[in-house]
Amino acid sequence: MDKELKSFEDIRQITDAGKEYWLARDLQKTLGYDKWENFSKVIDRAMLACDTSGFDVKDHFPYVRKMVEMPTKPRKGMEKIGFPDVGKTKRIIDYQLSRYACYLIVQNGDPRKEQIALGQTYFAIQTYRQELNDKYNQLAEDKKRLLLRGDIKQMNQLLAEAAKGAGIISNEEYAVFQNRGYQGLYGGLSVADIHYKKELDEKDKILDFMGSEEMIANLFRISQTQSKITRESIINKELASYAHFTVGKEVREAIMRLGGVMPEDLPTPEKGIIELEKEAIKKLKEKNKEIMTDE
Repeated sequence: MDKELKSFEDIRQITDAGKEYWLARDLQKTLGYDKWENFSKVIDRAMLACDTSGFDVKDHFPYVRKMVEMPTKPRKGMEKIGFPDVGKTKRIIDYQLSRYACYLIVQNGDPRKEQIALGQTYFAIQTYRQELNDKYNQLAEDKKRLLLRGDIKQMNQLLAEAAKGAGIISNEEYAVFQNRGYQGLYGGLSVADIHYKKELDEKDKILDFMGSEEMIANLFRISQTQSKITRESIINKELASYAHFTVGKEVREAIMRLGGVMPEDLPTPEKGIIELEKEAIKKLKEKNKEIMTDE
């Protein structure tokens, strides 16, 4: 096993009952996150994905209270005002993560981080994927949307990297690139046209106001465009934009052949993903805090 992959094994712990787990604060360091505030947001998304997939969050993300020693000297930049907590102990919150929880965390982390890619290799066990697939059709529509939006965010980050490699650098160039993909999938409709048709505010993201069927079509558009640009080593921004258009058009034609509804004709949900996420994460935190253990 590679040294990098072995590090995930090194921080694995075993309970007295023989159950394996990883502490979130250990995993944070291994995955290259300097600040707990940033990593905790990834955990929130992973918890939401766990709940959305039909699993009990408290079984995979139980809270753990623990005591830690504060630094023995003031942090950098605080020398003049001192550091009153020097030498004291502080109670902090951690998570005792299952392997499945770790899997969801690396799936919701920043895919540009090398450590995240390594974590995905380590934790991505096919049985978990199968469990997700088996449960998907049993999910309510809002939970399907939340699950798919997470996958789309991941793939859009990878698509952005592929576009950058093809010479698409500025925000204006990327907007053109994205517009061509939508035009291919939506029968010539531009981003502005789709916003108007869905009656969205200027600040709203189109992907946040799609039902699960429309999101699946866009996920396929995004993932296949990223694969095409990478596979064909496209290094020209005009060719990359054209590739995005042709992939979108091919997805549209596939939907048409299958007798499906065109994406622009699918209903627009009343609630956006951001509102759904806030509501779901709030409920999860309230539910999960009911059960806490001391380490």
